[in-house]
Amino acid sequence: MDSSPITTWEGAGAYFTFADMPGVLYLILALAAIACFGTIVMAAKHETEAFKKIAGKD
Repeated sequence: MDSSPITTWEGAGAYFTFADMPGVLYLILALAAIACFGTIVMAAKHETEAFKKIAGKD
């Protein structure tokens, strides 16, 4: 099951999968930013609810 077009690694530099597709790179960046921002927002929401519950303001 040798489906790679590369037969030797001699003289190879770096190989970037999406280097020639900036749209895909921007999509990956956007998804990462959304995931990061969403995690921060959800954590803040959880912490706010937890502090209200502890303080008896439920």
